Amino acid sequence: YFRGVAGERFAVRNSGALAVVEGAGDHGCEYMTGGRVIVIGETGRNFAAGMSGGLAYVLDEAGAFKGRCNLGMVDLEPVVDTEDVETIKDLLARHIRYTQSPVAARLLVDWERAQEKFVKVIPKDYKRVLAAIKKAQETGISVDDAIMASAHG
Repeated sequence: YFRGVAGERFAVRNSGALAVVEGAGDHGCEYMTGGRVIVIGETGRNFAAGMSGGLAYVLDEAGAFKGRCNLGMVDLEPVVDTEDVETIKDLLARHIRYTQSPVAARLLVDWERAQEKFVKVIPKDYKRVLAAIKKAQETGISVDDAIMASAHG
């Protein structure tokens, strides 16, 4: 939890950490393989280059994030899933508790408007694996078999 803007290559090679920052320089979440990152400010260019796992949620108030994101391995989605919403709200509340962030406080006060401005960054292959796990759990088949099947396309 960092009150302020992180530098370049923030969360590079993140493999499991939870992080909240109020902006990031170029190459944020580069080669990320796990964890959760929330950026509640602007990002630099080439965000998510080589990102193969984990999730990032980026506040895109100006609508310019898509042009700064490397879309080679990730999809950008609106934040509509209840689990995503609860994750963001929980991490923002922690960010306020740990840093007294006025940025995070403003977002939670007007959550309905803020939610519309968040973008979920999810690696394409990771998304496929998560869908296979969910389907396996719903149908009672082996999660391991479902993951292996999804990995083979």
